[in-house]
Amino acid sequence: MNKYIEKVLNGAKEKNVHETEYLQAVEEVLTSIEPVINEHPEFEKIALLERMIEPERMITFRVPYVDDKGQTHVHRGYRVQFSSLIGPYKGGLRFHKSVNQSIIKFLGFEQIFKNALTGLPIGGGKGGSDFDPKGKSDGEIMRFCQSFMTELQRHIGADIDVPAGDIGVGEREIGYLFGQYKRIKDIYEGGVLTGKGLSYGGSLVRKEATGYGLIYFMREMLKNNNQTLNGKTVTISGSGNVAIYACEKALEYGANVVAMSDSNGCIYDKNGIDLNTVKQIKEIERARISEYLKFHPHAGYFECENEDSPIWNIKTDIALPCATQNELSLNSAKKLVENGLIAIGEGANMPCTKEASLYLIDKQIMLAPAKAANAGGVAVSAIEMSQNSMRYYLPFEIVNQKLDKIMVNIFNTCKNALDKYNLGNNYVAGANIAAFNKLSDAMLAQGIV
Repeated sequence: MNKYIEKVLNGAKEKNVHETEYLQAVEEVLTSIEPVINEHPEFEKIALLERMIEPERMITFRVPYVDDKGQTHVHRGYRVQFSSLIGPYKGGLRFHKSVNQSIIKFLGFEQIFKNALTGLPIGGGKGGSDFDPKGKSDGEIMRFCQSFMTELQRHIGADIDVPAGDIGVGEREIGYLFGQYKRIKDIYEGGVLTGKGLSYGGSLVRKEATGYGLIYFMREMLKNNNQTLNGKTVTISGSGNVAIYACEKALEYGANVVAMSDSNGCIYDKNGIDLNTVKQIKEIERARISEYLKFHPHAGYFECENEDSPIWNIKTDIALPCATQNELSLNSAKKLVENGLIAIGEGANMPCTKEASLYLIDKQIMLAPAKAANAGGVAVSAIEMSQNSMRYYLPFEIVNQKLDKIMVNIFNTCKNALDKYNLGNNYVAGANIAAFNKLSDAMLAQGIV
């Protein structure tokens, strides 16, 4: 390993000893950009890597709210403003019981590189809370969101930091957050949040963007390897926005999606998933994926028994992990390869463990990394910001065309980096190198700040 990279990694581990997810993300990036660092020994003198992996600002705050029974609860809120090198901080909010500082920092760090790959003027940030909206009433969620925004509004703005949604934060939560921001600030600042409802400044295609973008990237990666989605068997973990709209677009390209999941288990329908049923269960009823069997009793259902989701035991050509970080372990990766996997697309943020990623790359499996493959969501968020600034709405077809073009450009940027350094089909390294080059150029131009 390059001595400078080794020094920076050791320093990061000493400073952030308990932040497992953050260190995993940092190590993946730094080890994969070694060819660039070998070319630029001058980066050590200006501590370029140390500055890149350290957040510009980490904000932590308490979030109290009262539930429907009158009981007061206190949660912890976070916002990491990681990098404003190429634009205002931009990244989602996650409400989930697993949220902690390590997860927020890992997500923020990934976001810097993802946003750089889009080619759009947006920096990197992330936020959230250990509040779990699952099982809460609309009133409880509204009161929590209002309390959360009462603090967050001090730190955000259309030209400062623009949050969006993530796990646990959908259009409902964004609406409550935006309403409270508008009430406190006494101004209509549409570009301060993205993922808004269409009735008050949201963009068409935003809901579909991450899932659609994932499939556009997969299409390009497969095409580059003389393959197509048509006729391929696909399994998709998760059943939120990313999974649902990845499924929708995969079906349009002729794929046969046979399995989807949630945190309780997975459904398997050899005839092909009925996406309308999944949308009814998840988007309208907010129920568990097992309810699918009420509509399609011929389908199978497998409960989660450990950290290895049963969905990865199903024979498939293409796997799309779209649920959460580190959901696909080395054991699951081995099972997928054993069953004939040819490609994997990361719809969630860092869904493959370090060991799983290395194994898949070693086995010559096409691996579309999250920071490239799931960048469609933030790309359309930036397009939403532009529409808010223009006071103008673009039609669905135009936004979708822009998204498709952005994902094609991201793939080509990654491929060009691979070709330059003779890295074969290691798209993980290609994405990291391509984004790093843009970010390092900006750091050099702006001085020691």
